[in-house]
Amino acid sequence: MRRRKSEPYVRLVEPLVREHGVLRPAGWEEALERAAEGFRRNVAAKGPDAFGMFSCARATNEMNYVAQKFTRAVIGTNNVDSCNRTCHAPSVAGLARVFDSGGGTSSYREIEDADVVVLWGSNAREAHPIFFQHVLKAVHKGAKLFVVDPRKTSTAKWGHRWLQLHVGTDIPLAHAVAREIIHSGLANEAFIERATEGFAEFKASVEPWTLEVAEEVTGVPKELIRELAHAYARADRGQMSWTLGITEHHNGTNNVLSLINLALLCGHVGRYGAGLNPLRGQNNVQGGGDMGAIPDRLPGFQDILSPEVRAKYDALWGSTIPPYKGQNLTQMLEAMERGDMTCVYIIGENPVQSEADSEHTRKRLSNLDHVVVQDIFLTKTAQLADVVLPASAAWCETDGTFTNSERRVQRVRKALEAPEGARDDIAILCDLARRLGHDEWDYTSAEQVWDELRQLSPMHAGMTYQRLADLGGIQWPCYSEDTIEPSFLHGRLWEEDPAKRGRPAPFSVLDHSPPVDLLSDEFPLRLTTGRRLDSYNTGVQSSGFESPLRRGETLDLCQEDAELLGVRQDELVQISSRRGAIVAPVRIDDGLRPGLAFMTFHFPDEIDVNSITIEATCPIAGTAEYKASAIRVEKLPPGITEDDRFTVVPV
Repeated sequence: MRRRKSEPYVRLVEPLVREHGVLRPAGWEEALERAAEGFRRNVAAKGPDAFGMFSCARATNEMNYVAQKFTRAVIGTNNVDSCNRTCHAPSVAGLARVFDSGGGTSSYREIEDADVVVLWGSNAREAHPIFFQHVLKAVHKGAKLFVVDPRKTSTAKWGHRWLQLHVGTDIPLAHAVAREIIHSGLANEAFIERATEGFAEFKASVEPWTLEVAEEVTGVPKELIRELAHAYARADRGQMSWTLGITEHHNGTNNVLSLINLALLCGHVGRYGAGLNPLRGQNNVQGGGDMGAIPDRLPGFQDILSPEVRAKYDALWGSTIPPYKGQNLTQMLEAMERGDMTCVYIIGENPVQSEADSEHTRKRLSNLDHVVVQDIFLTKTAQLADVVLPASAAWCETDGTFTNSERRVQRVRKALEAPEGARDDIAILCDLARRLGHDEWDYTSAEQVWDELRQLSPMHAGMTYQRLADLGGIQWPCYSEDTIEPSFLHGRLWEEDPAKRGRPAPFSVLDHSPPVDLLSDEFPLRLTTGRRLDSYNTGVQSSGFESPLRRGETLDLCQEDAELLGVRQDELVQISSRRGAIVAPVRIDDGLRPGLAFMTFHFPDEIDVNSITIEATCPIAGTAEYKASAIRVEKLPPGITEDDRFTVVPV
């Protein structure tokens, strides 16, 4: 049942099992046996690929390593993924395609010494406030800050220039910037010749995107496009950072590639102070991917299709890793709908409220034969489970490591004991593995797990726990225990010797593709979604508490649209899309242009915004187009009460 107001979630302290359609308390032995038996039954009936693992981007590297190992070595499938798919999978895909590595290319400290900083599709002031302090230091030292965003966010208010583009026109804008750089003779020809390939084709592809054409398509004045192009190209140290405004589109990977093109064009990669940086939204999104909690890479971003790589893991694990890519989170949900995937193990994720078209996700999970959820709270996803396992996984209750957006691995240490009744994530996975016939699974510490990883992942080999403690963290790669690599990646591209340079970085030829959810007379407004400073993701850890900054969800509109609709501040309205309808109060925001609306996804227990977002996904990365839904806003008839804001109306 939908709760009528946000209340703090109560900590899970005992396992739950489903009986006669209802979750009831159970002992650990019963819960673990039920969990293992359900996996055993489904794999026996339909094969290992009937199983899927959703791993946790807020848990330690060590937990994510063990979770993906459980999936591959115990179950025998590569169907493992995490919320990286929801946010930054296009960043990993784009960076890996060009540079063979899916991490940001420079460190936070380097931002402070940049001449030009471009924040593209990123409200870093609210979504990444620690990172933004480094940006502000650069600004105070004289750097120019360009903010590219459909909204005049609190980040944009700090910018030297704000480029207010129409939602979904990032590629045309990037192409126009590139064309202006080329036509003005500002391209770094020496770097292009030495370190890249495909420039001629790329140059031809951007030729139609004149400043005038780009202004018409993107809504950004041509003078601002020209200024951005000249400032970024002329900078000695140019930094490009982005977040979900770039990735959460049906063409998110191509959006990322369009920004990489600009860095290659100007030589703003592979040097101190010049880089490409996706800003991660949760504390270990980077680490989850690094640990192999993705369907196509083993820990250390090693190719799952390589026989030599698999043989190394099989020898240490005593396993036979399947020689094909697994399914990502989006593909797993589709497999559930087809009936090909019948059981799932979800650790610390809440897809029922975080996925686009969330009601569709709920139905898919509800129809599975066996759902096991391991978490610290009884989330909406956990309420659908057949078995719920309470974990001691809060940040202060565990030992291990995390990896942040700048690829820095840092130690965490247990400060508090978990509530009585909860168990360590890794211990739970080991117990399940033993029940499924793997008696050798018996990790006694997080450090034991980490040292096993270091044997298999070259980029982590030199990171002992002692070194991590002594140095306050180490950025990968770190290949040996007596060296530290530069803070930036891909310095090889500047080598004079071709043998040392390695594979050239390819330019990408990209087409503009507008949002899938088309505007129409019936749905004339564009809804984009995002985060705010005082709340966190789906609200499980931050809702239900008074905040002096904000009290709940709103539909943000500009004054002009509010007047056209005849609505005022705080008035309840119905917001409809092609997938359903919700009720929310209006908030007037002078940072929005006519035709654009904004909501967050922080309060789904009150107003389930993701029930109306579109499920269209990037075919390369599988990330949904949260940023571009078509909606209609209507006044409500008299008699609507405060409780009606919690209504979800299917269509």
